[in-house]
Amino acid sequence: MNWDTVIGLEVHAQLRTKSKLFSGSAITFGTAPNSQTSFIDAGLPGVLPVLNQQAIVMAIQFGLAVNAQINDLSYFERKNYFYPDLPKGYQISQFQRPIVGKGHLDIWLDDQVKRIEIERAHLEEDAGKSIHDAHTNYTGIDLNRAGTPLLEIVTTPCMHSAEEAISYLKALHQLVRFLGICDGNMQEGSFRCDVNISLKPAGSTKLGTRTELKNLNSFRFIEKAIVYEQARHQELLESGQAVMQETRQFCPATETTLFLRSKENEHDYRYFPDPDLLPIAISMEQINLIKKSMPVLPAEIKSQLEKAELPTDDISFLLSTPATYRFFEQVHAQSDADVKTICNWLKGIYARALNDNNLTFDNPTVPAAELALLLNYVAKKTISNSIARQIFHKLWEKEGSVDEIIEREGYLAATNDNELESLIDDLIKQYPQQAQDYRNGKEKLMAFFVGQVMKQTKGQANPELVNDLLKKLLA
Repeated sequence: MNWDTVIGLEVHAQLRTKSKLFSGSAITFGTAPNSQTSFIDAGLPGVLPVLNQQAIVMAIQFGLAVNAQINDLSYFERKNYFYPDLPKGYQISQFQRPIVGKGHLDIWLDDQVKRIEIERAHLEEDAGKSIHDAHTNYTGIDLNRAGTPLLEIVTTPCMHSAEEAISYLKALHQLVRFLGICDGNMQEGSFRCDVNISLKPAGSTKLGTRTELKNLNSFRFIEKAIVYEQARHQELLESGQAVMQETRQFCPATETTLFLRSKENEHDYRYFPDPDLLPIAISMEQINLIKKSMPVLPAEIKSQLEKAELPTDDISFLLSTPATYRFFEQVHAQSDADVKTICNWLKGIYARALNDNNLTFDNPTVPAAELALLLNYVAKKTISNSIARQIFHKLWEKEGSVDEIIEREGYLAATNDNELESLIDDLIKQYPQQAQDYRNGKEKLMAFFVGQVMKQTKGQANPELVNDLLKKLLA
């Protein structure tokens, strides 16, 4: 029997607010356990949550970016379940009336655009963390993460392969980073995914029993988990066994999934409106103000770069991180060089220097203004590419500014038109036979004269300018 795979995704994006969703505690990653925990996060009796307004703004920004309905009235509910690291015994979340309703995100798949339907995006607080390896006889509880603001982005069951799911997740990951609402750090859990997967007979309209794969934080792990579950479901179904509705986790060591717990349904959580939090009223005026402050989104940037006739690989590189594109924009705004030249420099010598030093474009060593000035000299053919690369390395080592390095090393003297013309005149007089042979048709001798000029200038002359002057003076 042939089977159709059906996949829906729930992504938890941690919002880049300065404090938690309902308390003033910080959310810095990697601090000492329970050092960023307030009475509210610890669920002590008598404390009241206070909503972080910036989280509302960020949720609306996301909704606008995916052309979603923004609900003018939404509210928070209590989602009741027990975890040792959930001290209140419930999670404050949204269910009946989330801030962001139906929307969509378009992705590229096999050179075609596919629309992924987003069912909802709602705000909720994160739970704490259980530490099982800190002590031999008991589990430790760290509440630093408790109360961290999450935007849970839920799709409809509209994907049918691991490739499709990964394409969507990468597009979503890119979008939330360019919006500036999430840093997208998957290793730190800032962007993690739950996969809901089921199989049904090919062509059937009835969905099969689904499995939830919980808290996946790597594109590679997500792909492997989906492929494994497809095979597991198919084997069960074709052997006449039932697929159980359950939550499973992926084990990277074995590349398999393991049973975690039976999957709850909505009624198990006993949702009801949180009496400590007022409903959220959002006016059209507020939405319009947020809309005006929206940054340029990846799809629009991609369209602009395509009009500049940049290759797909270059566009992908520039859109790989917001910092990379911002740096490109800063250089482009200050340079006479064309976009292809700028991109080649960023992809090549600059990216290699960053990688060699474990740095990124978030903390560039050579400022955009200095790189732009350097590329201006190249664009005007005042200095050659090889000299420009030497200057770049000196900039990286902080040996001065572009102009200071050029003056100190005497690079301009070797590229001055009059200086070069005088030098070439002398060379033609020094090698009259070669000059005459070139005029008689031995064009390969051009390389001989270029080599002599580069030798005399210690490689500092601009090859294009040398060629132009030689053609003129040997004519």
